[in-house]
Amino acid sequence: MSQEQLTTRHSRFKAWWIASLLLVVYDLITVAASYYLALALRFESLSPRGFHSGNTNYYPGLLVSLKFFVILCVLVYFCFRLYNSIWKFASYHELTHCIFAVFLTLPFHYFLLTVGFGRMPLSYYVFGSGIQLSFLLFSRFIYRVFYLELSNWQKRQSNPHIHHGMLIGAGSAGQMILRDISTSKMTDIVIECVIDDDADKWGRTLDGIPIVGGRDDILKNVQRYGITRIFLAIPTAPRETQRDIINICKESGCEIKTLPGIYQLANNEVSLAKMRDVQIEDLLGRPPIVVNTESIFTNISSHVVLVTGGGGSIGSELCRQIAKHQPKQLIILDIYENNAYDIQQELRRRHPELNLTVLIGSVRDSRRMEQIFETYHPEIVFHAAAHKHVPLMEDSPCEAIKNNVLGTYKVAFAALTHGCKRFLLISTDKAVNPTNIMGASKRLCEMVIQTMDKVARTGDISILPHVDSHSGATKIAKALPANAIRTEFVAVRFGNVLGSNGSVIPLFKKQIAEGGPVTVTHPDIIRYFMTIPEAVSLVLQSATYAHGGEIFVLDMGDPMKIDSLARNLIKLAGFKPDVDIKIEYTGLRPGEKLYEEKLMSEEGLEKTENKLIHIAKPIQMDTEVFLKHLSELIEVSAANGDSIREVVLRAVPTYHPEKK
Repeated sequence: MSQEQLTTRHSRFKAWWIASLLLVVYDLITVAASYYLALALRFESLSPRGFHSGNTNYYPGLLVSLKFFVILCVLVYFCFRLYNSIWKFASYHELTHCIFAVFLTLPFHYFLLTVGFGRMPLSYYVFGSGIQLSFLLFSRFIYRVFYLELSNWQKRQSNPHIHHGMLIGAGSAGQMILRDISTSKMTDIVIECVIDDDADKWGRTLDGIPIVGGRDDILKNVQRYGITRIFLAIPTAPRETQRDIINICKESGCEIKTLPGIYQLANNEVSLAKMRDVQIEDLLGRPPIVVNTESIFTNISSHVVLVTGGGGSIGSELCRQIAKHQPKQLIILDIYENNAYDIQQELRRRHPELNLTVLIGSVRDSRRMEQIFETYHPEIVFHAAAHKHVPLMEDSPCEAIKNNVLGTYKVAFAALTHGCKRFLLISTDKAVNPTNIMGASKRLCEMVIQTMDKVARTGDISILPHVDSHSGATKIAKALPANAIRTEFVAVRFGNVLGSNGSVIPLFKKQIAEGGPVTVTHPDIIRYFMTIPEAVSLVLQSATYAHGGEIFVLDMGDPMKIDSLARNLIKLAGFKPDVDIKIEYTGLRPGEKLYEEKLMSEEGLEKTENKLIHIAKPIQMDTEVFLKHLSELIEVSAANGDSIREVVLRAVPTYHPEKK
């Protein structure tokens, strides 16, 4: 520590010591004055001569007892650390210490007077302790009141661009946020008013800030106080309530901040720094999806789990949730080393006990897949690796087939031949009646899974073409051992997830940050949305229901218009659509549909224990014919042939590409 730092530290300690000494002197004087005033009130006289009743003069007893009592009070105050607190942050904790300190000394005062002098009037103790407490609270809390008012005044004087804030929520979380803002000199925010739906609080104050009404009064008070920022501190409110309030707030044009969750209140982590921007997920307005974590734990615990595409948005969330359920080993496979490195570091930090292996490789490399399964023997596979961008795949259809279809085939083949217990494919609603090559490739992936499940049931893998990294398809004439573990192959189909890589949300946010325009393909286009953690939790739940051959369909609620999504994001950013930020309609992209479907007409739905997870009845198909199409796809895609769409069209009867 430098000499300058030592000098500064010494001067600060000296100032604190002087302040404490002054408080001691103040307490000595005010304790004595409290009980002198108590007698003055009792006998309605400020003169000691009037402190008598009949032949009894109480003044001598007062003098004798106070000589000892004032010293006792100071010692008790020391025990309650009333000379150590930072009073500009004084709170309920300090208040209770002051009250307990005063009333703890009262029996001692009574004992001193009774033994040394005699009885005193009862009102003497009542008035005296009350005045003593008033003096004590005044000295400790006047600084906090003065500090807060001075801090707000300094903010207004020193910063002409001060942000006038509105706090929504007059509960515990709101009080913590208000206190954090009020006591911080670093922030440029002054809370002007508080909103709460509890009518009993209207017209009252929270730490001196007026509570001006409920949600219906938000917009009126935004104009009245010139509000530029709104802080939502209602973590315990139902999601529907939060959604409705956010929908009102976004019409104000203010910047909106909220607390991520109720757990922060439970962990006493409520602060301005913990608040985040309101996100589009907050407008879903439905209760959080609940899954049976016990069944997921039983399914994953003590198993070796492989996640392909583990660095992507879905894959990485799969890894996060799997890590919480104590797998025997978690293997992450990804071709992009930066994503793999990020999730590796995150999991090592959060779960140091986790047996984690991170591998770089392509699902298109059959020799690499063979090596991984031979070395690590994964028991459960979550196959999330895929090309997902619809327009890019329209321009590179052979790559969609190589990566999505053949990649799925190679990983599934390795799982089948190495005794993997369960293989779960992450599919998409774009596989239903696909109009683009990406959706068609994912439908082919589902067909691969159904074929693999049929083969797993018979044990005869001689019908499967063998595909390596450097040649085409060849037949392999062998069968699974009679005692081999039968792999259960299933698929899970769901729609768009909010905030995933390549989704519209990050694109819209970037366009808004750049000042627009925000580009929407069509004003009527709709999509199903779910948050990434919700989708992944349902994927994990689906795995517990698997028996082989199922296509699980997740209920993603009501669809959302992309146009409404864009407008809401603009409003949440504090701008007005078509005024501050323009919206441009660019037209549907090649292969893009106005709406996505969950099921093909041939499919029906079966219920599961979780009402948000359904099972689509598999469409019957000729396995031999499909494998012929698969072999043809292998050859044409390997040659980067222009006829790939025609081959896909023959393999997927429900594929209806856009006519050019």
